Amino acid sequence: LARHLGLRLVDSDHEIERRIGMPIRSWFETQGEAAFRDVEQQVIDELARSGEDIVLATGGGAVLRPANRDALRKGSHVFYLRSTPEELHRRLRHDTHRPLLQVADPLRKLRELYRERDPLYRQVAHYVIETGRPSVPALVNMVLMQLELAGLVDPQRVPSPIDSRSG
Repeated sequence: LARHLGLRLVDSDHEIERRIGMPIRSWFETQGEAAFRDVEQQVIDELARSGEDIVLATGGGAVLRPANRDALRKGSHVFYLRSTPEELHRRLRHDTHRPLLQVADPLRKLRELYRERDPLYRQVAHYVIETGRPSVPALVNMVLMQLELAGLVDPQRVPSPIDSRSG
């Protein structure tokens, strides 16, 4: 999406890791989730207030804090790329970097997280896109279409990710 819009992509988790000087999983183990959420809130607030046009990818728990939801809702156009817990489990079943999924039953944990977070994602999102199993270019195209319909991007200036070989 960032490439097609000509914007810089910022992943809040990568920014957090840069600031804390270690992987998030290690920080979770040594400092705990609350300390991680404090750093996450600071990073999201700074990025949302920066005034720079960016594409911001946040971690899944970013919506847990009201300050993050407010900063994101007020300072950007938020897309909730919604997936079922089962679909997320299929994609993440071999992931070893997400601290909250390093449990005996990751699918059960994903279902718990979904019940807790889905209403929060919906609260902050300006747009909800059901992801299912489309390709990345198809998802990018769905987001671009929503931005075009809202008058936020000029369809003449943005190449279609489906037609583009750089997809």
